[in-house]
Amino acid sequence: QVQLVESGGGTVQPGDSLRLSCAASGLSLSGSFMGWFRQAPGKEREFVATINWISGTTYYADSVKGRGTISRDKAKNTLSLQMNSLKPEDTAVYYCAARYSGNFYHTRSYQYWGQGTQVTVSS
Repeated sequence: QVQLVESGGGTVQPGDSLRLSCAASGLSLSGSFMGWFRQAPGKEREFVATINWISGTTYYADSVKGRGTISRDKAKNTLSLQMNSLKPEDTAVYYCAARYSGNFYHTRSYQYWGQGTQVTVSS
């Protein structure tokens, strides 16, 4: 059974940092591309970042470039997203996802999804 379990969300103030984690099990990570997406109320789910599990190559959405860092721990099968200088517009449910092909920015390319973790940025 494939499981992607996110953690690390919470309520923070603008300018704060947060580190999200995703524990992956039940799927072959070798050859996979892991990603983070987010969905704000009333908006479509949008791409945040992705990483090639083997090579470590990363891509970011313009909205988080320079503030976000995606990484993986191969030994622990864990994906992370470090977000710095958080803004109110970063408020959303953040999802971890896995794919094996397709465009990295399309939700439909991802076969597996976690349940999401809420991030709220508010003063």
